[in-house]
Amino acid sequence: MEKIKRKFGIRDQIGYVFGDLGGSMINLYIDMYILTFCTYILGISAKWMAGLFLFSKIWDAVNDPLIGSLPDRFMIGKSGDKFKPFIRIAMIPLAVSVLLCFADVSGWNMTMKHLWVAASYLLYGMSYTGTSMPYGAMASVITRDPEERTKLSRARSLGGTAVGVIFLPIVPTLIWNEDQSPNAQGYFLLAVVACAASLIFYLLLLAFTTERYSTPEAAKKESRIDEKNSRNYRFTDVLKDSVKNRPLIGVMIASLGNCVASASLGSMGSYLYKEFYHTPKVMALTSIISIPALVVCFPLVPKLAKRFGKRKVIICGAAYNMIFAFLLFLFPITNPYLYMVLSTVSNCGQTVFMMLIWAFVSDCIDYQEYKTNMRGDGTLYSIYTFSRKIGTSITHSGATYMLAALGYVSGVQSQAAGVGDAIRGMITLMPVIACVIELIGIGLVYNLSKQKTEEVYAEITKIRAQEEEA
Repeated sequence: MEKIKRKFGIRDQIGYVFGDLGGSMINLYIDMYILTFCTYILGISAKWMAGLFLFSKIWDAVNDPLIGSLPDRFMIGKSGDKFKPFIRIAMIPLAVSVLLCFADVSGWNMTMKHLWVAASYLLYGMSYTGTSMPYGAMASVITRDPEERTKLSRARSLGGTAVGVIFLPIVPTLIWNEDQSPNAQGYFLLAVVACAASLIFYLLLLAFTTERYSTPEAAKKESRIDEKNSRNYRFTDVLKDSVKNRPLIGVMIASLGNCVASASLGSMGSYLYKEFYHTPKVMALTSIISIPALVVCFPLVPKLAKRFGKRKVIICGAAYNMIFAFLLFLFPITNPYLYMVLSTVSNCGQTVFMMLIWAFVSDCIDYQEYKTNMRGDGTLYSIYTFSRKIGTSITHSGATYMLAALGYVSGVQSQAAGVGDAIRGMITLMPVIACVIELIGIGLVYNLSKQKTEEVYAEITKIRAQEEEA
């Protein structure tokens, strides 16, 4: 008989926040600063780093569905949990990878430096996949309720936000000396902090959250396996059906846009403040300035989503962000503090996107079950993250290639005239492109209205209830 588990509540939401904290401590630090570390400290060219980003992200995208499908095919351990055991395994190499990525090997010859950076970055990518895949898919077995999943999506956005507000502002103060030269020891010290904090946060995730629908009995009901024909999970079946999942395709397209926006706000932002404003340490304030916007969005976004539907809220947020960002592109702001404030106000649209997008993914998983009578949480989630990895690969590699094309040269004291202005133009235009892609994905391709989502949920809830009675 299946053990009765406690009801969904604030404890699950807190635990889910810890899960995103664990991944974001390493993911955000590496994504935002590995490029500056390698170009300024190790003297590796931006073009070579662009090639590494492209190769590693494509490799990650290829192995995402393979790693993500493992919980659907194998249940390891004796706990009865579907996803937690995989997180417990992968969180250790992930923590180690950040130490390797920011190790000061500047004294090595160039060949050895390239090999070290490539190996450590690939280890990071694969181990992050090993934690992020089960973590993201776990939402569908924590709760079935759409409103509760929206709360989990909001909780997930808090993890990365907290890292951005508390941890990332410290980074520029330690990685840059007073004379604006890079500090290798500061990079590694922060890597040690990220490593230890990540392990602690993942342990808290495992302790606080409950997988309510992961036991063999629950999994059987979730997949609606027919006793008579013994229809079992097949990776290829789920993969083929996902191609016909229009809402999922829409979300994948929109997430490509979000990847473009993230690149402009993350690693590329360091070059904006260093080469255009000539005040790299000022970037430490960007996350602090975003706090008022987050305070407003955190309680407001779920209420708006409940009343008008998640789709309409994201469309309005993206349209607002696009118009504001285009004005910042047309009219250069020479004061870094004023630009920081206006950019933060503009990017509230991306804050809304990140608060809601994970709930969209859960809706897409439900929709596929509704259409096919087959559920593959981990596989579908990994297919979605496949699109994010491809998007990240294209945007980060493309932006890094553009950096080199605009004239940026690694390891020099100062850049040529006009490079800073060119970098400003690129970075302020990227959010505009991002919002256009998001509007296409959610506004034109994604076709689940608030009413249709409720119909899908009601139907699969009805069928599940009938199966439980049978």
